[in-house]
Amino acid sequence: MIEAVGLTKRYGDKTAVYNLSFQVRPGSVTGFLGPNGSGKSTTMRMILGLDNPTSGQVTIGGHPYRRLPNAPRQVGALLDAKAVHGGRSARNHLLSLAQLSGIPARRVDEVLGVVGLQDVAKKRSKGFSLGMGQRLGIAAALLGDPQVLLFDEPVNGLDPEGILWVRNLMKALAAEGRTVFVSSHLMSEMALTADHLIVIGRGQLLADMSVTDFISANSADFARVRTPDTEPQLREKLGAALTGAGGHVLPEQDGALRVMGLPLPRISDLAHEAGVRLWELSPHQASLEEAYMRMTQGAVDYRSTIDQKAGLQQPLPPGAEPPMPVPGQGQPGWYAPPPPQQGGQPFAMPAGGPGAPAGPYGGAPAGAYGAPGAPAGQGAPGANPYAQPAPQAPAAQPPAPQGQAPAAPPAPAAAPTATPDASSPAADTNQPEDAR
Repeated sequence: MIEAVGLTKRYGDKTAVYNLSFQVRPGSVTGFLGPNGSGKSTTMRMILGLDNPTSGQVTIGGHPYRRLPNAPRQVGALLDAKAVHGGRSARNHLLSLAQLSGIPARRVDEVLGVVGLQDVAKKRSKGFSLGMGQRLGIAAALLGDPQVLLFDEPVNGLDPEGILWVRNLMKALAAEGRTVFVSSHLMSEMALTADHLIVIGRGQLLADMSVTDFISANSADFARVRTPDTEPQLREKLGAALTGAGGHVLPEQDGALRVMGLPLPRISDLAHEAGVRLWELSPHQASLEEAYMRMTQGAVDYRSTIDQKAGLQQPLPPGAEPPMPVPGQGQPGWYAPPPPQQGGQPFAMPAGGPGAPAGPYGGAPAGAYGAPGAPAGQGAPGANPYAQPAPQAPAAQPPAPQGQAPAAPPAPAAAPTATPDASSPAADTNQPEDAR
C-alpha cells in the first residue's frame, strides 16, 4: 500500500504539491488524475524517492522507498519510457537491470514475452517506436515481479490493440492483489480501467473516491426528449408542461429537449397528459470526462480564449450545482484551490476540517433523475424559452472594440527547468519538470 501524509513540495517560490494525503490500496487499479502542472509527476517522483518532500512523508508498505530492502523487487515503475540507453538492445537493457537487483536472467525473457517484444529483443532500443518504448518500460517495471506498480501515461503511443492489452494487464495485476497506481490523461481509458480515483489540482487533493461516486458527485444526469419535427407546437407545449412540473428544460441544437430534475416516468406521464407524442425519451448519464472537466475547470492553468468564447465554461442553471465532496475538508459545493502564493507560501486552504486471470499477467477485462444539473464541457445550447429571466450580472470589463479580439489572459511566468538523471535522486534545488 502507498500512503502519503501531508505531502508538500516546494521549488524555490513555487509550491508544486501542498498538504497532499491519500492511500493507494492493493487489489484495485487507482487512477491518478489532474490537469497539466497539477503536481502528478512530482508526487510520483516523491513516492519513488527521486525527489525529497519539503514536508510530510510518503511510504510504501510502511517504509520510505529508499529504506526498502531491494526496492526494485518490491516496487516497479514506469515514469519515462525514454530513459533507456539507445545503444543497448532491449534484452541487454533488461538484463543489466536484473543483474543490479539480483533477479535471475530467465526473468528477462519472461517479461519480454509478456510485453510482446520477444521478436525484437536483440534490436537496439534507439530504433524503437514510441509504443515499443512504452512496452519496454512496462517490462522493466514488471522485472522484479513487484507487489507495487506505478505507471505514468502507460498507453502513450500505443495502438488500440496495445491500449487494450495494457488495460487487461492492469486489471490482472490488481486482481492478483497488487497495488496499481496509474496516471493518465485519457478519461475514456481511465473509466474502463480504474476502480478508484485520486484527483488533484494545483497540488491539492480534489477527490479521493470510486469512479462511480466521482461521476455521481460531479455531474447530473438528464433526459433527452424529442417530439415530431413536423409539429413544433408540440415541442413548445411539452416544454411548458415540463417547466410547470418543476423541470429545467433546455433546447438542443438538433431540436430535442434536455430535461433535468424530472425522472423518465414523470416526463412520460406529463407528455401523455398534454397529448404530446414522443419520438424519443432517453436517459443520459455523464461520462468520467464530463465529471472530470467539471471538477477541474477552475484548476486549469492554461486555457484558450476560444474555449471561453464557445461557452465551454458555462455554469449550471441556478440551483443546479451538485455537491462535490472533498475528503477531509467537508466543504459543500464545488471547490477549486486558488493559485499558489508567491514567496514560497502555501496555498490558502478553505475553512473546515480536514474474474481470476488466466495467467500471471493475462486475463479478461472485467440513474436516477432527481438532481438537476448538466455536465461540464457542453457548449452553449441557446436561450431557454421556458425559464424565467435571470438578473443580469455586471460586466467584468468593457467590451472589446468591434473587429478586435478580446485580450488573452496573461501567461504565467515560465519557470526554469532542469532534467535530473533518471538513475539517481533529483536535487531539490532543481525546478520541477512539467507535471503531466
